[in-house]
Amino acid sequence: MAEIKKDKLEKALENADSKTERKKVEMPKDIEIGFHQGALNTLINERNEVIRLIQQIESVMQAHIKRLEELGVKIKRQESLSS
Repeated sequence: MAEIKKDKLEKALENADSKTERKKVEMPKDIEIGFHQGALNTLINERNEVIRLIQQIESVMQAHIKRLEELGVKIKRQESLSS
């Protein structure tokens, strides 16, 4: 997994909307920690759901491929984009 660089993240957020000036809101450290932990928990759950959905899609695709091959249709398999 790629390393997240805090300074680049903050700079990107500051530059996100140059038309309206963003005021930097100071919040207590424990509140900020809770905010980031909550965000990470939400993102982890979202990622897990995406993985589960992809697994379901793959399962259905494999069933169709298997049946087509049983019917004599030759399937040319494509490599995934990540290879």
